[in-house]
Amino acid sequence: MKLLRTGLPEIESAAELEKVLAENENVMVCCGRMGPMCFPVYNIMERLEKERSNVKFMVMAFDNPEAAPIRNAPECSGFMGLPFTMYYKNGKVAKATTSIQTHEQVTTILDEQFGK
Repeated sequence: MKLLRTGLPEIESAAELEKVLAENENVMVCCGRMGPMCFPVYNIMERLEKERSNVKFMVMAFDNPEAAPIRNAPECSGFMGLPFTMYYKNGKVAKATTSIQTHEQVTTILDEQFGK
C-alpha cells in the first residue's frame, strides 16, 4: 500500500529496495513523510527525474517498518531530521544526507556520485 503521495515510484518493502538496487547502477531514495521538510526534496527529485535518465529516483515511507535498512543504516546513525536521503552506486551507499536539501545540493551530490 502506497503511503506517500508523490509523483515518484514508491518502494514498499525491504525486498523491493534490494531489487531496485540490484537492477539499477545509480539510485536515489528519499525516505520520509508527507511533511514540510520532505516536500522540497520530493519536488526536486520529480524535476530531476525528467533530466537524469542515468538515475533511478524512488521514495520510501519513513514510518514503514520495511524502511529499516535505510533508517538503521550506519550512514544514518547520527541523523536527527527527515528525510533520510540515500544515494546508492552499484548497490552500495555512496552518500547519505538528512533534512531538507536544495536543488543545488542534490544536483551537486548527483554529479559527484553519478556523473552528469
